[in-house]
Amino acid sequence: MQHWDLTAIETPDGRRDPAVLHTSDGARAVLISLHPGEALGEHEVTERAWLWVVEGSIEIEAGGERTEAGAGTLATFAPAERHAIRSAGGARVLLLLAPWPGVGHYRGGDGPRESAASGV
Repeated sequence: MQHWDLTAIETPDGRRDPAVLHTSDGARAVLISLHPGEALGEHEVTERAWLWVVEGSIEIEAGGERTEAGAGTLATFAPAERHAIRSAGGARVLLLLAPWPGVGHYRGGDGPRESAASGV
């Protein structure tokens, strides 16, 4: 078993330095902090994405819809679904991608740093 305290993992550079918590052949878990006013502009991924708001609040825009999402909110996006996320006051979100890697996912270069589990 692996487990993490998502409120204690440091991500001091915000969205520029997400913490990859776990990667397996089927899924990837990434913790992202958004400082006040930060955004993840419109983008898409090749995997199905689940986005869980751990702390704070975000605004999600996808498919012509816009919604406010506070702590405890879970949203999902289909593969290749365009979406944008922004936070006026700051937030911490957990991104789950599956299957990992999705068909056509580029896997080269330096990616987000790996983070050790907080316990076994």
